Amino acid sequence: MAAVEPRWTVSSAAGAAGAARAVSLAGTWSLEAITRVPDGIDADVARLAGDPALAWDLRGIDRLDDAGAVLLWRAWGRKLPARIEVRPEHETVFRHLAASDQPVPADGGAGMLAPLVGLGRWLDSMADHAVALLRLLGQLAIDGVDIALHPARIPLKEISANVYRTGSQALGVTALVGFLIGVVLSYLSGQQLRTFGADIYIVDLLGIAVIRELGPVLAAILVAGRSGSAMTAQIGVMRVTQELDAMTVMGIPHGRRLVLPKVVALAIAMPLLCLWTSALALVGGMVAAEVQMGLSHVYFIESLRTAVPIANYWLGLGKGVVFGVLIALIACHYGLRIRPNTESLGRGVTASVVSAITVVIIADALFAVLFSDVGLVE
Repeated sequence: MAAVEPRWTVSSAAGAAGAARAVSLAGTWSLEAITRVPDGIDADVARLAGDPALAWDLRGIDRLDDAGAVLLWRAWGRKLPARIEVRPEHETVFRHLAASDQPVPADGGAGMLAPLVGLGRWLDSMADHAVALLRLLGQLAIDGVDIALHPARIPLKEISANVYRTGSQALGVTALVGFLIGVVLSYLSGQQLRTFGADIYIVDLLGIAVIRELGPVLAAILVAGRSGSAMTAQIGVMRVTQELDAMTVMGIPHGRRLVLPKVVALAIAMPLLCLWTSALALVGGMVAAEVQMGLSHVYFIESLRTAVPIANYWLGLGKGVVFGVLIALIACHYGLRIRPNTESLGRGVTASVVSAITVVIIADALFAVLFSDVGLVE
């Protein structure tokens, strides 16, 4: 059945104060009905609204949707006319328009204090994120103690699935990047060492640099960009589709079912990925050293055992655990802060990856300072 087109009639009535004009609206003022008008009605309504003394009677409208209300609202100059008669249900629509159409307060600018104001806002945002992360970490600790006291509550399936997604499926990209980095580092270092006749020290250089620093950091950056973004997007989509709200209604805690499995999984997978990436980087360096400098792979492997103290392996594993926990916490933190719209989802994923990589580099710098005397001198 076709929608009834919107229509109006203008009438004049003589009174003590002279002739008074009024316009009565009728029919259906909806998007479907408005678009059926061949020449459009925007100009006609705007011409009528140009008379501030005109009285408006909207009680004859059968149906009014957002499109019709917005058309009238804009014609009236984004405010209700002084003289208007409207049904209560339609009045609610215009009241919502008035509430949502408030002008955005103009930023008057802070002049010379603008940099200071920007710094203050940034610090306030950082403090807000720090408090939220601390709260998330506290909830994680409570959940960890609870499942330690009740082992039957351990979400083994979720942890296993996350280990597979973040660890097993990342073996390919970490192997490729690690191997190529090892080749590049070996070629560049070999050219410099050959200048001083110290070719054999390529084993010491590669061993310490890869196992202690490059392997864990490369693996963490790749996992932050690959698995961290996936975690944030997964939780964000659950927010957009209202699955998180449904979990809350059913009494399922977000921390135990979403955050804890991801943190535990990355704490398990990251040290293994660090070893895997370091091993492939050393293989790449060994191949490049044999091709470029004629250094035998047998000598490379034999020398590696004495060139790299065992403490460096433990340090690399420890970095992997810390990096994994940090990446998972940041990914879950940004995922839980996403609002139910796609724009917020995109911003959240981007912020998650950038923040995770930044925190990993800061944590690696702290490791370098705190353990500067560990594993370098036997």
